[in-house]
Amino acid sequence: MRPVSGGTDTHLALIDLRETGVTGADAEARCDTAAITLNKNAIPYDPQKPMVASGIRVGTPSVTTQGMREGEMRQVAALIARAVRTDPAAAGGRDTLTGIAAEVAELVAAFPAYPRG
Repeated sequence: MRPVSGGTDTHLALIDLRETGVTGADAEARCDTAAITLNKNAIPYDPQKPMVASGIRVGTPSVTTQGMREGEMRQVAALIARAVRTDPAAAGGRDTLTGIAAEVAELVAAFPAYPRG
């Protein structure tokens, strides 16, 4: 998965998924099942229709507000990559996405949005 601009200096990244063979719409649905919120997004010169798209847009404001930093961003990126590449129609795919959702819940629990106490 390649950042469209080669990287980013902002809190948003547009990721080209064409090399994975997964559309933006499929990636969005898979990540949703894995409790990861992102959205499909067209990329420059996108061969797909806008409602399908060849990319995803990922943002970091909520997780950085929760206190996550570089180490956690590597975890987040790995979770997204695994979810995008997991076909829910393949054998064990839905279970894999459910397992990723459990890992997401564990990471988020360590960085609560609204700390109690």
